Amino acid sequence: MAATGESQPAKHQEVGHKSLLQSDALYQYILETSVYPREPQPMKELREVTAKHPWNLMTTSADEGQFLNLLLKLINAKNTMEIGVYTGYSLLSTALALPEDGKILALDINRENYEIGLPIIEKAGVAHKIDFREGPALPLLDQMVEDATFHGSFDFIFVDADKDNYLNYHKRLIDLVKVGGVIGYDNTLWNGSLVAPPDAPLRKYVRYYRDFVLELNKALAVDPRVEICQLPVGDGITLCRRVS
Repeated sequence: MAATGESQPAKHQEVGHKSLLQSDALYQYILETSVYPREPQPMKELREVTAKHPWNLMTTSADEGQFLNLLLKLINAKNTMEIGVYTGYSLLSTALALPEDGKILALDINRENYEIGLPIIEKAGVAHKIDFREGPALPLLDQMVEDATFHGSFDFIFVDADKDNYLNYHKRLIDLVKVGGVIGYDNTLWNGSLVAPPDAPLRKYVRYYRDFVLELNKALAVDPRVEICQLPVGDGITLCRRVS
């Protein structure tokens, strides 16, 4: 655009920019008009703390955090699970949405990152809702699947972790979420790379995980056990409502 003399659109200020909107200015409008004014103070504080972390691209965007918070209230979620926590922005959004006796089973391989946000979560008065487990999620999920008491016990499950295991997670989570409950898979539009030509210049990690995301999307589209809706919020989120 600079070559034609046109001005560049203003860059958004959201850390970990994942919006698929073509206009950064429009995304910034959404943030400043509808998201930031309604963002709870603890979430704002955690967002700003996370912005200083070298891996801040891993964080959930503020607009997606707002979406998750409202969704959880709409479905009256009480017992939830989150796979992939990072500093806890989406976790805090969930905890604030749940009732006082709500519970979140939070799984992540890195407790150090979680502890960045923990003081803010504690100050917000919702730490008692969180059961954090450090380590790979699959072994724990396998244990839960083997125990019938966990079957259909979760109202909502949010997955934002290793994309190469998304299908492995789905095979297990479908038994753990209740009929009528929702599983949300994050990053299902994967930086818009899913429709990029084979020779497109992509970052190594984007190219590596791209095929796994494509595989997940293809599988979810034909899974008769769920109704799905893929939304261009953040980097793409696919909601799966279990129907059988």
